Amino acid sequence: MSDLVFKGKAIKLGDNISTDDIIPGRFAHLRSHLPELAKHVLEDTDPAFITKVKQGDFLVAGKNFGLGSSREHAPVVIKMSGISVILAKSVARIFFRNAVNQGVPVLLCDTNRIGDGDMLDIKLSDSMVINLTSGARISCSKVTPLITAILEEGGLIPYIQKYKDFKL
Repeated sequence: MSDLVFKGKAIKLGDNISTDDIIPGRFAHLRSHLPELAKHVLEDTDPAFITKVKQGDFLVAGKNFGLGSSREHAPVVIKMSGISVILAKSVARIFFRNAVNQGVPVLLCDTNRIGDGDMLDIKLSDSMVINLTSGARISCSKVTPLITAILEEGGLIPYIQKYKDFKL
């Protein structure tokens, strides 16, 4: 098993970001055209989000990220926008599972010590976020070996296609 390492800029949001905030309902008709839907990710929460995000950046949120419906499209379009990791104080369980299934790591940590635009570095096996801007070291939730293996393959479907089972 390799070690997943991520480095990027923090794009900070607040608490209680729902799946309807991630994908505004008025764009539901674009579910079968994901590249177009991804252009509207978090549009109502942060109208400049899609212009700020660069490949490899981190989405940093507060409490209760991803609440609401079980839209699998929410983590898909977040990933398509360029986000490599989601950091939050807490996350809705169904969103967490959908994100892992889509190959998007979700780590729980104290996001108060991360500012918008801070440069971050994460080595998944260390369960530590290094804020390169402030020097802060922020411990985060541990990722199980199975979830790490799913993330390494890019999501649940590629993992099952490769291993045909959940054995490590």
